[in-house]
This record gives sequence, structure tokens and C-alpha cells, in this order.
Amino acid sequence: MKVKFTLTMDDLIVNGNPIDTVILDWISEVDGEEVLTISHRWITSQNFLTQRMSGLNRVGESSLTIEPLEGACVEGTPDE
Repeated sequence: MKVKFTLTMDDLIVNGNPIDTVILDWISEVDGEEVLTISHRWITSQNFLTQRMSGLNRVGESSLTIEPLEGACVEGTPDE
């Protein structure tokens, strides 16, 4: 299934530089099990972001939205 992820991070420290807000969004082709795995990791790991992003030292607040898309096309792939 095609899913839109939106990651919002506030009050970051990146390579020693303060940043107010960063919003990243992307569309991926994932199955239901992958969505559950990502959701579980997000909820249970306090350092989920800082462990995965080079230079990210601190995040004040963050949220991850996972939204299923019907009939959407992932860039570079044909519609099904």
C-alpha cells in the first residue's frame, strides 16, 4: 500500500546549531507489517530520531503521522 509519512520536529540541535522546526514528508510503498513495525519503534524508542539521523543531537518535540493513500502513485513508479 502507498503511505504518506510526515515527520515534524521542533526545537532541534543539528551539528550544534539550533533549529526551530523541520517538517519532512514522503510517500513510500509499504505493507501493513512494516507500518506496525515503524509505529512500534517510534512509540517505544526514546532516541528513535537521534540514533538514525547524522548530526541530530537533540529534538524537543516530534510527531510522526502515517496516512494511507488510495490511488496515489509513488514517484518513479506506475499507477497500479
